[in-house]
Amino acid sequence: MSTIKGSVSVNGHTSALEELATSTAHLTKVWPTPSQQLGERPLVWVNGSLLPKSQAMISVYDHGLLYGDGVFEGIRVYRRKIFKLKQHMERLYECARKIRMEIPISIEDMINVQRLCIEANNLDDGYIRLVVSRGAGTLGLDPRRCPVPGVICIADQISLYGKSFYENGMRVIVAKRPKPAREALDPRIKSLNYLNNIMAKCEAIDQGCDEAIMLSTDGFVTECTGDNIFIIKDGVVYTPPNSTGNSGSLEGITQRFVRDELIPMCGMKCVVKDMRIEEVLAADEVFLTGTAAEMIAVNQIDIDGKGHKLSDGEGPLTNKLRHKFRAIVTSDPIPED
Repeated sequence: MSTIKGSVSVNGHTSALEELATSTAHLTKVWPTPSQQLGERPLVWVNGSLLPKSQAMISVYDHGLLYGDGVFEGIRVYRRKIFKLKQHMERLYECARKIRMEIPISIEDMINVQRLCIEANNLDDGYIRLVVSRGAGTLGLDPRRCPVPGVICIADQISLYGKSFYENGMRVIVAKRPKPAREALDPRIKSLNYLNNIMAKCEAIDQGCDEAIMLSTDGFVTECTGDNIFIIKDGVVYTPPNSTGNSGSLEGITQRFVRDELIPMCGMKCVVKDMRIEEVLAADEVFLTGTAAEMIAVNQIDIDGKGHKLSDGEGPLTNKLRHKFRAIVTSDPIPED
């Protein structure tokens, strides 16, 4: 007969508890054990401890789990250097302030935690996921009941898209699900609650592709589910502002690098402007940027099941920019500013 961990007799009800435990024992087969499912690597830093992957756990009362209450960063590691580290830290701490959460460790300590995870996992090139949750509290929403925010650092690998997509471009859709208004939930905050983006991603998956362009409720192009968007027309590059229409987009670190540094390096001009989807469809080239995706071309955009072909592959200017990007992140010095 199954036993209940930590069970005690309460008014003689132990037998009833054991009967219920027996009747639900078969449910344990639904979930593999953490070691079976996850393995032991990488080592993950959780609230002050460096733990094997299978042991890296948080409280079930953590409001990051219960309510998506917290913030996070996705950061690239190139040649053991943390790409645009300073900007990622500024955004993380600013987003925490915007949701009225005080991160319990300093920026310097947060940087040291990341470097520790890189070294502990012998990571030359990879991806860091920093998570700051509201922390363990009660079952209510009240953040005052969460005395100490939790901090997690994962240093691992990530691969969003296949190699052929980078060479040939990818098909995307225009999601029917819009971005929320800024007054309801500011999309410039990189919060743990990504349900809006996930549901738009599901629309893309349902139509056989991996990414979706999201519009504001008043019809302006904002971003994709996990990437910022750029278009090229007559040799000029355009990208939407992070506050556009009644919504906006995350201020991407890779977006900023491409917009402010990479494009001028390549002798091109970038203009930040509001745009409608018709302008995107009329573009000569379209590409996406993101920490995980880096830079990737779009060759077709589908709206309501109708495909709008943009190109047969990566455009020449996108190719020039992407190769310059790769040259920067594979050569010394890797910019950590």
